[in-house]
Amino acid sequence: MLLINIKENENIDKALKRFKKKFEKTGVLKELRRRQAFIKPSIINREQWKDAVYKNNKFGNHNEA
Repeated sequence: MLLINIKENENIDKALKRFKKKFEKTGVLKELRRRQAFIKPSIINREQWKDAVYKNNKFGNHNEA
């Protein structure tokens, strides 16, 4: 549970902004969206493999002379 202490004479907009930052850092919304649909482990592995190949091609050590 997130607790936000509102200081005396503090604008409600600032307190709301602090709450939103804390809420985003917890990752609750991201986790909720991730759990809405089941993704097979083989699909996850394939996506990770594709990302690794892409990064290796883009940023890997290429011997260019």
